[in-house]
Amino acid sequence: MNLTQIKGNTWVIEANQLIPLYKLDHSRCVLLDTGLLEERTALEETLSTAGLTPVGVLCSHAHVDHCASNGYLQEKYQTQIALTAPEAGMCASLLTLKCYFLTLSPGMVARESSCMIHRPDIIIPAEDGTFSFCGAEFEIVHTPGHSAGHVCTITPDNVCYTADALLSRELLTAKLPYNLSQEMALHSRDKLRRLDCDAYIMAHRGVCSRTEIQPLIDVNQHLIHRRAEEILALVNRPMTASQIDEAVCGLYQLLTRKPRRSLRFERNVRFFIEYLVDTGRLAEVCQNGATYYARPEEF
Repeated sequence: MNLTQIKGNTWVIEANQLIPLYKLDHSRCVLLDTGLLEERTALEETLSTAGLTPVGVLCSHAHVDHCASNGYLQEKYQTQIALTAPEAGMCASLLTLKCYFLTLSPGMVARESSCMIHRPDIIIPAEDGTFSFCGAEFEIVHTPGHSAGHVCTITPDNVCYTADALLSRELLTAKLPYNLSQEMALHSRDKLRRLDCDAYIMAHRGVCSRTEIQPLIDVNQHLIHRRAEEILALVNRPMTASQIDEAVCGLYQLLTRKPRRSLRFERNVRFFIEYLVDTGRLAEVCQNGATYYARPEEF
């Protein structure tokens, strides 16, 4: 993995996603997330080659590609782990983890993601503001939507790690952007407009300047609105969530034969359905004990 300087003591490890770190001195650092389980060895080797020990992890949120090595580092290096209360609760057990995966069975969650179970050392305050961690002063910006307790972190170099609150330009073709609440994610992205940072790091491989951030937020917002309208257009009669999911997978050619992937597609489609219901563009009706969705004027 490459280790690339962004500004001052703020660097990124170029893994499957970008894992930022802040150097406290020549031998200690704070990681902002820990990446995927299968990248653990490479992450350790990259830090070792750079002569760095991870004394802290200021974790953006508890998704499997962001916190898979939290517990491992905590045990091996006595690394201090910081999470918000909602994210800490989700990592408490296999059953709470299922709340994130939603459509996956408890057994599938156990097989794929038991590495996420750990207890953080520190709970990040629920309010925006300065957060002293491992001897450095960070700024926390709460950005729920992608997950319940997602945060963005501004390092002492005035570099903002947006984590998954914002997609990089590389990912603006995403067919089913994941957000637990599309509406809250839209509000959180607008909240980022008020920041004035020198650089912004997106987890999924993007870095931009302060002059680029506003247009990037605009296209992120447009992507969600466009996908919602595309999904709405498929609802040409009262349909169950499963029928809508099948139509969406056909539209975007998400024709996997692997249940572990199709169940994730179903989950992501459901979040768009919920957004369309909450914004009044779809209505719910029950027929024979099943829930159907249609445009309000059709009822």
